Amino acid sequence: MKSLKLFVPVLLFFALSNISCSVLQTIVNISRLKFKLGVVNNFSIGGIDLTNKKSVGDFNALEILKLTSSFTNGSMPASFTLNVNAVNPNDGTGGYPKTDASIVSFPWRLLINNKETVTGNIGSPFTIPGTGEAAVIPIRISVDLYQFFKDKSYEDILALAMNLGGSGGGNSSNLALYAKPTVSSPLGNITYPQEIKIISYDYSK
Repeated sequence: MKSLKLFVPVLLFFALSNISCSVLQTIVNISRLKFKLGVVNNFSIGGIDLTNKKSVGDFNALEILKLTSSFTNGSMPASFTLNVNAVNPNDGTGGYPKTDASIVSFPWRLLINNKETVTGNIGSPFTIPGTGEAAVIPIRISVDLYQFFKDKSYEDILALAMNLGGSGGGNSSNLALYAKPTVSSPLGNITYPQEIKIISYDYSK
């Protein structure tokens, strides 16, 4: 048994030694992909578009009535597009071959103000060209803000929505996305070994 235990690592060593440099390079290229949260747009709450809303004063009486009624009934449904900037630095410079990356799966979970909310995935594969420039992955999100922030007041939830999607906001600074991408390759689909944290002020490491 002792000789067998010694023989197995030797077999593994020679097997791994036969992996082509191009395959190893593919794995390296995939690991160099970077992600960062971009802008939030197309935000609505309770069916009311916030695109041109800068403050509570921009809501008309009917809209206020609709929102307060929704809050009283225990629901503040919001929907928006969260744009994820994806960079593929494999542009053919710096000793790395030019390689496009196709993301075939992107399961994510969303945190708002450090509170975990909804989860989802992309609906179809998304290609990130090997140009070194950011490509945008639009992720459509639906979340009932009341469900996750029921301890907050009506004013607090509306302020959160305005900060996220109003014309004075539209930012993702209080959002975090955890994702575990799967990228197609000559080896087949390769899934990241663990989730990556995607935020607005720095690219994922």
